[in-house]
Amino acid sequence: MTAPLRTDDPVRRRLATPGRRFDTHSWLITALITVIAGILRFAGLENPKGLVFDEVYYPTDAWDLLQHGVEWDEKSNSAAYVVHPPLGKWLIAFGEYFFGNNEFGWRFSTAVAGTLMVLILIRVAYRMFGSLVLAGAAGLLMALDGFQLVLSRTSLLDIFVALFILMSFAAMLLDRDHYRRSWQRALDDGYDPDKTPHLPRFVPWWLLVAGITFGMACGVKWSALFFAPFLAALVLVWRSQARRSAGVHGPVVAGILGDLGWLILSFGIAILVYLACWTGWFVTDDGWFRHYRADNGWSEPPVAGALLNLAHYHSEAFNFHTGLTEKHTYQSWPWQWLLLGRPVAFYWNPGGGCGAPSCAAEVLLLGTPVLWWSFIPALGVLTWFGVTRRDWRAYALMTGVVAGLLPWFWYAVQDGRTMFAFYTMPALPFLILAVTYALGAIMTPPAGMLTGDERSDRQIVGTVVAGTFMALVALCFAYFYPVFVGTSLPYEDWSTRMWLGGRWI
Repeated sequence: MTAPLRTDDPVRRRLATPGRRFDTHSWLITALITVIAGILRFAGLENPKGLVFDEVYYPTDAWDLLQHGVEWDEKSNSAAYVVHPPLGKWLIAFGEYFFGNNEFGWRFSTAVAGTLMVLILIRVAYRMFGSLVLAGAAGLLMALDGFQLVLSRTSLLDIFVALFILMSFAAMLLDRDHYRRSWQRALDDGYDPDKTPHLPRFVPWWLLVAGITFGMACGVKWSALFFAPFLAALVLVWRSQARRSAGVHGPVVAGILGDLGWLILSFGIAILVYLACWTGWFVTDDGWFRHYRADNGWSEPPVAGALLNLAHYHSEAFNFHTGLTEKHTYQSWPWQWLLLGRPVAFYWNPGGGCGAPSCAAEVLLLGTPVLWWSFIPALGVLTWFGVTRRDWRAYALMTGVVAGLLPWFWYAVQDGRTMFAFYTMPALPFLILAVTYALGAIMTPPAGMLTGDERSDRQIVGTVVAGTFMALVALCFAYFYPVFVGTSLPYEDWSTRMWLGGRWI
């Protein structure tokens, strides 16, 4: 057996990953920002009263799941036809079960999901950037984003999709680190890529966990499937890079069969988790199309028949989604989303309550403008560093943005289906991380390009710029907060917040 690699060995440096020891300071910052996010999401959660926007669908479906195991049509006293999988509604039902069929009950789970997203984003940022300052900045940016706040306080499904996609990405990051550490241990134990014909075998537990969370994302909305090929490609790239760093010859081809095998297994787990989301439909006889084959005089074997019936259900739902071109007042196109071209009004009440002759109360699905209008420049920074420095963090984040946005551009061009700004939600964590990445680039100029004094001056200026940006985001959030939570304002005060005029009304 050869001697273990020294800590200054270039191979070890190439395979280096963040340490795994418990970092008290980072967890204190994580807890503090998460508490702030939780307060913002839970304070006054029961307001506005009543069902707002698409809450007319999902809380009712969730309550029906508690009563019948499947979505229900009270008018016909029979199963209801719905076009989204059940998991998101089961999560909403969790809050209704404990807190009742009321505003707080049906919004509880989305507020939990929104708060958890902030926590996970901080840990992901800390893992990727190795900076407590940048990790805290990422968490604050999400905590102070009106778009994420509104979806955290409204009983819709998109916040759950975003949470599970972010969890999948976090698990993939942990898998990347685990894989690289496994190579370090193999080299320490004497593995020689020049002499050993077979690669060492590592069980990618975190990749299998990613399969579970990805299956849950699909169990909320099928749009999560857009991420599958992009995230799978990211895993393959990361693993081939680790093998190259370890000195394996032909690192892309060497080990590719194992990589694909584990990816297939992970996706198989995702399918099983997805099917488990339909348990209520499977164990009852009342679900829509539950006995489609038998009702049409065809054979229906116990297991295969149920799966075939579910496949038919999916076919009908897919046809509904692809044929949905009905015009809507608040629909928008993907090229408008990052520009805040057409926000969605979730709630509107022109009544009193503000102490002025004319009042307005609105919940507007609007991203904090200073933050959202920085997304496109930040993506330019990502692209630049991804190409010029081949920074794995840059193209990893860009992969999440492309997976979350690009497919919608294709659908917009192909069939012009009805779309809304909240379809952006799964891409939002990656967009915020892109801004965080750009802030890091501003604060830390590349080593070797400047002298010591110049570098110090540049860091001071960069820190001031980044701090000013964070302050502007916080002030902008505070200014728009009343239209994020439905506070009644004098009409003139409300009107001054409609910056793009008719596009925001």
